[in-house]
Amino acid sequence: MSQDSEDEKRIYLIEFFKPRLVKYIEVSPVLDYLASLDKNIKEQLKITKQNNGNQAAAEQLINYLVKGPREPGWFVEFVQALKETKCSRAAQYLSPEPPTPSMEATQDCLEQLIIVLYPELLNKIDPKETAIRCQAKELCSQEDVEAINSAIDQKGETQGNRELLTRIVKKHQWFSEFLNVLRELGNDSAADYLSGTICDENAGEHSETGAFSPQHQPAGQDSETGTSGPQHQPAEELYLGGENKDTPRSRESPVPEIILRDYQMEVAKPALEGKNIIVCLPTGSGKTRVAVYITREHLKKRQNQGLTAKAIVLVNKVPLVEQHYRSEFLPFLKDRFRIIKISGDSQMKISFRKAVQDHDVIICTAQILENSLIQAAEDEEEGVHMSDFSLIVIDECHHTQKDAVYNNIMIRYIKHKSKNLKNRKMVKEQVMLPQILGLTASPGVGGASNLKKAEDHILRICANLDAFKIMTVQENVEQLKKQVKEPNKEVKKADGKENPLADKIKDVMRKIEKYSMLFPQSEHGTQSYEQWVIQTEKKAAKEKKRKEHVCSEHLRKYNDALLISDIIRMTDALTMLSKFYDEEKKRKIILNEDSEEAVPTNIDETDRFLIGLFYEHKEQLRAIAANPNYENENLNMLRESLMEEFTRNNRARGIIFTKTRQSAVALNQWISDNDKFTEVGIRSSYLIGAGHNSDFSPMTQNEQKTIIHKFSTGEFNLLVATSVAEEGLDIKECNFVIRYGLVTNEISMVQARGRARAEDSAYLLVAPNSSAVERNSVNESKEEMMHKAILKVQKMDCAIYFEKIKEFQQQNILEKKMKAKKTMQKTYQLKPSMVKFHCRNCSNYVCSGEDIQVIEGMHHVNTTAKFSALYCKGDNKTLLKKFADYQTNGEIICKGCGKIWGSMMVHKGAEVPCLKVCNFIVKYDDKKMTTETYNKWGELNIRFPAFKYSDLSSDADDD
Repeated sequence: MSQDSEDEKRIYLIEFFKPRLVKYIEVSPVLDYLASLDKNIKEQLKITKQNNGNQAAAEQLINYLVKGPREPGWFVEFVQALKETKCSRAAQYLSPEPPTPSMEATQDCLEQLIIVLYPELLNKIDPKETAIRCQAKELCSQEDVEAINSAIDQKGETQGNRELLTRIVKKHQWFSEFLNVLRELGNDSAADYLSGTICDENAGEHSETGAFSPQHQPAGQDSETGTSGPQHQPAEELYLGGENKDTPRSRESPVPEIILRDYQMEVAKPALEGKNIIVCLPTGSGKTRVAVYITREHLKKRQNQGLTAKAIVLVNKVPLVEQHYRSEFLPFLKDRFRIIKISGDSQMKISFRKAVQDHDVIICTAQILENSLIQAAEDEEEGVHMSDFSLIVIDECHHTQKDAVYNNIMIRYIKHKSKNLKNRKMVKEQVMLPQILGLTASPGVGGASNLKKAEDHILRICANLDAFKIMTVQENVEQLKKQVKEPNKEVKKADGKENPLADKIKDVMRKIEKYSMLFPQSEHGTQSYEQWVIQTEKKAAKEKKRKEHVCSEHLRKYNDALLISDIIRMTDALTMLSKFYDEEKKRKIILNEDSEEAVPTNIDETDRFLIGLFYEHKEQLRAIAANPNYENENLNMLRESLMEEFTRNNRARGIIFTKTRQSAVALNQWISDNDKFTEVGIRSSYLIGAGHNSDFSPMTQNEQKTIIHKFSTGEFNLLVATSVAEEGLDIKECNFVIRYGLVTNEISMVQARGRARAEDSAYLLVAPNSSAVERNSVNESKEEMMHKAILKVQKMDCAIYFEKIKEFQQQNILEKKMKAKKTMQKTYQLKPSMVKFHCRNCSNYVCSGEDIQVIEGMHHVNTTAKFSALYCKGDNKTLLKKFADYQTNGEIICKGCGKIWGSMMVHKGAEVPCLKVCNFIVKYDDKKMTTETYNKWGELNIRFPAFKYSDLSSDADDD
């Protein structure tokens, strides 16, 4: 048969099923797979879709295919494009076995059912979770999921459900799979609502109920507002393929034009010429928008030149992946480029290599790229290479130093560049390297004490990022000042006030020091005292001096109480101490599992002394803490500042930065308990990090996102936050920022101050003492020194600049090589049997290294029978909540002294004891090596064998 007659049959097939094809084709993704279609035609189809909707564009596409001209293989390419983009119902019509009339009738019936139940379904389905599960079952494509998420972000979940329901009905045999998805997600009510009125989709006919009469069809109105408009297509057209060409389709919001301000364009200019730069702009000045503009122009230019055009945006915090995707890159790039976001928390199970291949812009955490680069180095067919990208954007790029992930990635880049230079000289093939764009509000001075060292720090950051230049605003400074308001700065120092609670605690501490013969060189209640007591505890543990070891631990708790009483309520300090001693007391009494009787452990004289000493003074401490006359002066100043801000401005919005999670939670509680704050309209919440902490359960990413959203909408108008809110997170501009007893470095100061960017805003430091005021002054001096250092680097002669950059790069590579070599020499030289573990508290022998096995490369367990005889189980509600992902059943506690060794965890149904190395003393058989204590298992250079479930099963059988 001739090619012409074959084409005639295919064209007839397309024309015959044209109404169905128009209804089920999603034009935008299909165009990406039609390589033979003329570029001008594609552009015309995109314009048609934007102006007149998807169906109008689909009809125009089919007309082009029917009319021609057509390249050889066009039909196979078209069908494959439909399959690749999950337009499976459209593809079925062009298959050798198209749907029968009865199958069509069933599908029409099911679509009609969706129309009838449309208003109810909009409120019964979680569109985001459902879309992800639908993607796993191939009911949704990646583009479908992105469109649904975009609808949710811009218009809410109701609009997301409209998008979801619009798209799934275009898939082949969608109904039964959709019911399965709903049931798997526990949404039985929606599944029952759908399945209760219709037969199975594969049946040749449907039951006749009165549900499908025209009067039940919903009008083209928003079910929430009752108003019609161009926000969504009427249900009849969405599901029945109506031919109303005058009805606009605007499911995809129009892409706004990026217009940079003069100061933004000033710093972007070298990057638009293809050079590696660092953009240094203040918080709130729009440096991310600059990156979006550069990315768009970069990709457009390279695509037009037929060159590799792929950008990757790297961030150092998981929430920033979603933030940059949703707020910046997707809205401005979605019309022309395929964008995807990936992080360790991503629910989409897609390989990173595939994601890179299929998208133009990838937004991810830096560690994901680093892992994939390592993978590629080990196996050419896996992972990704530096040459796969044409642009790398590095957010918060001042972290590109030392052992940070950003620096690891850039060292690879610089090594490739060095190799390229050698290959160029030898006329050999070179690897294409991406352009680098770094973003920061403050590169800092790296601990420099003078301008020369600060200059070296800036040069080192530039070298690490292979920057042609570090860009700051110089020509359009006045415009920048108008855009970024400098807050009014103030420092308040607390006056010395009587603190009888601190006096009593110090008295108790002196008694412990005298009892243990420990003589500190630092003042109680200071960071230097804490450092001394930590070192004393480590030394005593190694030397098996139990009295000094245990007393040091208790002294540290009392020092913590002093630090707490300095910044929050005395009752909070006492609560912390009471909790510690209540738990200590419980651990000294353990449950005999055989007799179900409580029996005492080996409580020695030191335990009795320490526990008795606290309970001897507890009532006196409680009476002092309850006396309002002794409230610390810092809280008084904070109260005055908050009352002032919210009294003079009833729309005030602010952040209090504090050092620890405990102080954030306690301060928020103090605010909530104070009726005066409620009267002036303060609505507060705390915001803390997602990392695990022994005393406080972390916030999940979703909890953080919810709090930040409520702050932006005004449901909360005051956040009490740890440093998690300083950098990166998209938090609405504030009228005031208070750093409450928190003085760290110049970078944190600049970033925290940048949160106060509303008109006539205030930045306040509440300093607990003179040293905090001095450190703040030092930070301000360092900030000024940083600006001078940047200016000196910018004015440096080009030849000298590049010579210094090259020198620092070579130094960086050499340092990395030496460190890697040292690590390789140390790592895995010892066999597990060569180490012995002893209880850190009582020094009793616990187990050999050969008893340790590792689950999933991180959980170190000991399942031997002899080990199980040495511990008992205890409860820890914080622990149970904290590790809910892999389930824990409380603590494991030394029978000899009550020291916590770790936790019981459930792995594949088996309960196994998981050890924390920080609770043990590690002794080596090699006498040349000293007894050590470690904080993390990674510090112990031994490779332990992987856990074998079969070993556990056989042990159980033996029992």
